[in-house]
Amino acid sequence: MIMVWDIFIYFAIAAVVLYAVGAVVAWTRPSKVGVPASLCGMAMLVFGAFIVILWSSLSRPPMRTIGETRLWYSFFAMAAGLFTYIRWKYNWVLSFSAVLSTVFIVINCLKPQIHDATLMPALQSGWFIPHVTVYMFSYSILGCAFLIALRGLVNKDETVLQSIDTLVYIGLAFLSFGMLSGAVWAKQAWGDFWTWDPKETWAAITWLSYLAYIHFRLLHKGSLKWLCILVIFSFACLQMCWWGVNYLPSAQDSVHVYGR
Repeated sequence: MIMVWDIFIYFAIAAVVLYAVGAVVAWTRPSKVGVPASLCGMAMLVFGAFIVILWSSLSRPPMRTIGETRLWYSFFAMAAGLFTYIRWKYNWVLSFSAVLSTVFIVINCLKPQIHDATLMPALQSGWFIPHVTVYMFSYSILGCAFLIALRGLVNKDETVLQSIDTLVYIGLAFLSFGMLSGAVWAKQAWGDFWTWDPKETWAAITWLSYLAYIHFRLLHKGSLKWLCILVIFSFACLQMCWWGVNYLPSAQDSVHVYGR
């Protein structure tokens, strides 16, 4: 496993370079959608290949630790950026998703947090893979909504709300499935659907925050400024839910902390 992790840097560099070149082409030649899309697709294939190799080496899904979930977030951040670029032709979004993905890749290079192949009994469940992958996908989609909200806040462009709406709807749908699957899994593993430990509390706060955005949009309330701020705030809550709670003293005995 250690030998497999030693080659991560090569896959990471190749993926980042391909994605970065695709982002540059998208920015400088906005009419050439196919070229940057192909380059970014190749970057995802390279990065995805490493995840498959690591999975095989560990003989378990690489989803146990924060370091391992960062791998999935880097991959899905690329996918979400590519989807947003193809759907709305934002030629800048690939650059920002590349930076977002690269930040998590660099953190993993400096602090891998990849542990041994064993899984505690609670993680040996059929819900493990869908629960984690759905959450990571929703996090990446909502990450794109965050990036567009930042741009909307700076440029005061009302048209961005259409794309934010779509991304928040998709992200919240997957976030909801992640919460529901986690509740069913918790019932099987520990006997309760919900215990309000720090992770679950912040999951609920994050879910309600994005739901508030949808509520205000459906009622046609709130200016562009405050709607974008709400999306940015919601993404901050999401980060707290994902990894921030691990550093809270109250979370040290949480059943959701399996290793940093």
